[in-house]
Amino acid sequence: MKLSFSKYQGTGNDFILIDDRSEDFPQEIALIQKLCDRRFGIGADGLILIQNHPALDYRMVYFNSDGSQSLCGNGSRCGFAFAQALGIAKNEASFETTDGIHKIRQENGAIHFQLFDVDKVDQLNEQEWFIHTGSPHHIVIISKDSKIDIVAEGRKIRNSPTYSGQNGTNVNFAQLLQDRVKIRTYERGVEDETLSCGTGATAVGLMAGKLGYQSPVKIQTLGGELSVSFKWDGNHFSDIWLAGPAEKVFEGSITI
Repeated sequence: MKLSFSKYQGTGNDFILIDDRSEDFPQEIALIQKLCDRRFGIGADGLILIQNHPALDYRMVYFNSDGSQSLCGNGSRCGFAFAQALGIAKNEASFETTDGIHKIRQENGAIHFQLFDVDKVDQLNEQEWFIHTGSPHHIVIISKDSKIDIVAEGRKIRNSPTYSGQNGTNVNFAQLLQDRVKIRTYERGVEDETLSCGTGATAVGLMAGKLGYQSPVKIQTLGGELSVSFKWDGNHFSDIWLAGPAEKVFEGSITI
């Protein structure tokens, strides 16, 4: 079987995009892992299928590079850009993905993805937080001069007994600056540091809101800048939007 695909990236978080409106892509974990492999496949942090939906603009089926599924903020923005290229979305859309139905739009050169409201923000201690933004995120506040090993420490927290009941957690290391927050992320499902994580950026943006940062919060990742906007009433985050770029890198075909 010859498979056509496009490759997109959102602040360095890269994805294989497949037009699966015929729903004939074999959703096999081993195949997804092979396609995402950077040496023996196409190479990506995740794989996205765009399918028809009976009531919405489209359905987005997302897989991490290990074949697991979760909500993906950067992937959702790339999925929308691909849906636009397919002609099934215009400047705004509603679509279904892993955790339900979301809105998304293009505005001022960026793609804005709406996440669900967040009620629970757990401050674990002076330096650590936990926030679920559709995917679970542990946050560690670090100093400018920190020499922390992101992969080693991230993997340790990701696999800690605290999170064993929910298949682990993503781990974000955040440096609080005057006008923005710099983050580096160890991603569950990729099992490595990625250049960017959309739901992680959102979690860190909400934490920053709790600490007094005004919306929108600029989030600086290794792959570029994202923006997180929200409304905060002292107990509840609503109208949460993740904004940033989504760009096509190349397209091709592969025999599977």
